[in-house]
Amino acid sequence: MKNKMNGLIALFAITIVFTACNSGEKKEGTASNGNDPNFKVEAESFADLQMLRYQVPGFDELTPKQKELAYYLSEVALSGRDIIYDQKSKYGIMLRKTLENIYANYKGDKTAADWKKFEDYCGRFWFSNGNHHHYGNEKFIPECSFDYFSNLVKSSDTANLPKEAGETVDAFLTRINPLLYDLTVEPKLVNLAAGVDNITSSSVNFYEGVTQKEVEDFYNKFSTAGNTPSWGPNSKTMKEGGQVVEKVWKVGGMYSASIEKMVYWLEKAIAVAENDQQKKALELLAAYYKSGDLADFDAYNIAWVADTASRIDITNGFIEVYMDPIGKKGSFESVASIKDMEATKRIMAIANQAQWFEDNSPLMPEHKKKNVKGITAKAITVFMESGDAAPATPIGINLPNADWIRKDHGSKSVSLSNIIGAYNIAGAKGGVLNEFGLNDTVKNRIKQYGALSSDLHTDMHECIGHASGQINPGIETTDKTLKTYASTLEEARADLVGLYYIMDQKLIDLGVMPNFDVAKAEYDGYMMNGMMTQLTRLKLGDNIEEAHMRNRQLNAMWAYEKGKKDNVVEYVKRDGKTYVQVNDYQKLRTLFGELLREIQRIKSEGDFEAGKNLVETYGVKVDAALHAEVLERYKLLNVKPYKGFVQPKLVPVMSGDKITDVKVEYPQSFFEQMMEYGKKYAFLPVKN
Repeated sequence: MKNKMNGLIALFAITIVFTACNSGEKKEGTASNGNDPNFKVEAESFADLQMLRYQVPGFDELTPKQKELAYYLSEVALSGRDIIYDQKSKYGIMLRKTLENIYANYKGDKTAADWKKFEDYCGRFWFSNGNHHHYGNEKFIPECSFDYFSNLVKSSDTANLPKEAGETVDAFLTRINPLLYDLTVEPKLVNLAAGVDNITSSSVNFYEGVTQKEVEDFYNKFSTAGNTPSWGPNSKTMKEGGQVVEKVWKVGGMYSASIEKMVYWLEKAIAVAENDQQKKALELLAAYYKSGDLADFDAYNIAWVADTASRIDITNGFIEVYMDPIGKKGSFESVASIKDMEATKRIMAIANQAQWFEDNSPLMPEHKKKNVKGITAKAITVFMESGDAAPATPIGINLPNADWIRKDHGSKSVSLSNIIGAYNIAGAKGGVLNEFGLNDTVKNRIKQYGALSSDLHTDMHECIGHASGQINPGIETTDKTLKTYASTLEEARADLVGLYYIMDQKLIDLGVMPNFDVAKAEYDGYMMNGMMTQLTRLKLGDNIEEAHMRNRQLNAMWAYEKGKKDNVVEYVKRDGKTYVQVNDYQKLRTLFGELLREIQRIKSEGDFEAGKNLVETYGVKVDAALHAEVLERYKLLNVKPYKGFVQPKLVPVMSGDKITDVKVEYPQSFFEQMMEYGKKYAFLPVKN
């Protein structure tokens, strides 16, 4: 489970130390120790996207053997890159190769306005790993005409197009026209609307030729009692000979070419593992990729959770289920990292008190864990992300997903410290706080404490939020009980744990928070975002579809509505502009606790109707007039609502066939990096 960057907090979480760290420029390909005060965070911007760059502090502290391990894990991550394109659409790799061919080989005028429109489309496509918006899920099309696009194709290397055998260029163009330009073809990646077949109305390539009922009936035959695997995360479900079957992602199965490369680099990594426990975990991950057996994946997760001593780590696999309309299939992702030793002290202080937080939570007694198993919490410095974790990245991760592994073996909770730092630097320039902040008190409090409040909320969301509570005996897993609402409710639950406890004296006693102004900064920012400013991410007239956006509006609007009689939170108008005002922070905390108690009850008891009612009532619908106002105010700021990252590049220093050192380079161009990846890591065929 991962926490995507809160859009408002990403812009608000700033401190004085960050505002002076963003001048100067680095040359392409030069190395750094990761602490360069002149490092330029911003890269290209286009459409609604701002590309950023992040440093890797601490890399130079690693031993040569650790650096070699990091290089191999970086290659593991990138070797699976093709998979996410095919998961998002069975046409995804074919369309990407078409764009890459044009971008590399077109010989015409690259200063024309239409070329700029094509280039923007390429950027959007690469950013989203396909032609559906990475956040809104809706299909987007090129702004240049199809006639112009056809000319680009014909003026490029037509021999290198991903045509079918014997297919002419004109026939190829006819075939791809609706895939690129027809908004009724694969219109929505994930459709979570109520009252429809969420599988057949979603274009994500996890299912083919099957209805939602057929899929649910298929998986209902699998037992989820006891320590059974989470069924379905590593396969495509489809029909063969009229029967529903799984096409497993493994060596020798679907996506074999990419997975074989991942296994190759994993085996290199195993040879230089830091310790026996890490070696065991990596061996089990390789074994899982070879077998496709979900019991092997569980064995890997148990070994991975037990590896607490290693400095280098990786999350890798078919993990998060947000991209599946019914929450079963895992999108490929990988995050390779180094432990941030200093920042880990804060998150560990919270993790070490996990049982206290559980015992003192507002949950019903029967829904609390009596014995919270080891939560390994740390801050990490990322050095490579791929798949569903890039270019748009999480800021926190808590894994594994299986509740029984969490209960019996524990979990790992991480905060991505260098990613958050890069967001903070970029956010200091945005002007959003001055536009939407209620008054100087609110603004100054967020300026002073916004970064810390965001860090603490993320820490608690991942560390004690996802790890808290338990499902009642005999109740099925949430993919069966809560179905399409499971992801939203789980993220809402984890957010509420962080919101409830950030206003607790315990954090001050632990030494991780200086005073309650930190908590007030978090409440101001969270309510502002959930009730208002996150709407900048939607097109006017759209409802909210993305799970994290739904969760934030659900939490904020429920508290707003339930607190109306006491005027806990209100909308206020000043000079024709709308603001969000928190009037009673303690009562707001009480409301967060009440909602947390109810959402945990829904999860523990598998109460689908109550969960559906919460999400549909508070998390989906948008006030059109407020939405229009937010969009107009953001437009005047010229702030991009979405941010993502150009990845560092790990370059081995060789002596013969031996790696003697590894250097970190920081590419400046997202477009050049995408083209490089397209050449170096294109392992899968067009059809899988």
